[in-house]
Amino acid sequence: MADLFIKQAEQYANARPTYSTDLFEFIASKTPSHDLVWDVGTGSGQAIPPLAKIYENVIGTDTSQKQLEFAPKLPNVKYQHTSPTMSIEELQQNVASQSTLDLVTIAQAMHWFDLPIFFDLVKWALKKPNGVIAAWCYTVPEINDEVDAVFGPFYKDNSGPYWEEARKLVDNKYMDIDFPFEPINGLDHTGPFEFKAEKVMTLEDFMMYIRSWSAYNTAKEKGVELLTDEVMEKFKHAWSKGDGANEKVLKFPIYLRIGKVGNLDQ
Repeated sequence: MADLFIKQAEQYANARPTYSTDLFEFIASKTPSHDLVWDVGTGSGQAIPPLAKIYENVIGTDTSQKQLEFAPKLPNVKYQHTSPTMSIEELQQNVASQSTLDLVTIAQAMHWFDLPIFFDLVKWALKKPNGVIAAWCYTVPEINDEVDAVFGPFYKDNSGPYWEEARKLVDNKYMDIDFPFEPINGLDHTGPFEFKAEKVMTLEDFMMYIRSWSAYNTAKEKGVELLTDEVMEKFKHAWSKGDGANEKVLKFPIYLRIGKVGNLDQ
């Protein structure tokens, strides 16, 4: 998975949305203590700053050293480059000992993982019985009627053939993932719970966001330019309609799966 994002690591860091405060407040309210959190597949660290404000220590791991270079450097945050398939030995050496994590977070990355293996690692490392796993994805942005009318067919028809199969899990809001954790006290299911992320973008920023897609770069490697002159003209025309403002607020729907380990999850 990491190879899909190496070439556009800087674009990814600059173009992706920042997550809403209420998402992290909700997650933090479900963890009894705030000592240690592991952010898996941290990439360029979109989730790191808000986690570092709440938790005393944060460990961000990723299989892409290139992406980690763009992650924010904070005093209570450690980054670790890891192998694609982590063993318990590697987890213990580079992340945490058994039953020591208050929280495991996965931001827009869980669909890339070998989930049965990963979930076993999570259950081993989380505190018992109240350690929490929180995994979320965001789907395509909502802008306005004019731009959405161009973007919708572009996403489905133009870029659709170049997405990895795992992208379908995102499109389906993580509902199709077998999530073997218990509902947290006060909740009657493990989600998805919906939040919103927002990012102000110009048209140029929006094009950078599209160019940061793995599908865009996969298409380019196959000799296909998704953002043709014709497509660009459609976006320019739609962007200028309505309020005519160059900067627009993009709203990204976020879907959170959250649960806890039980006493038997050793």
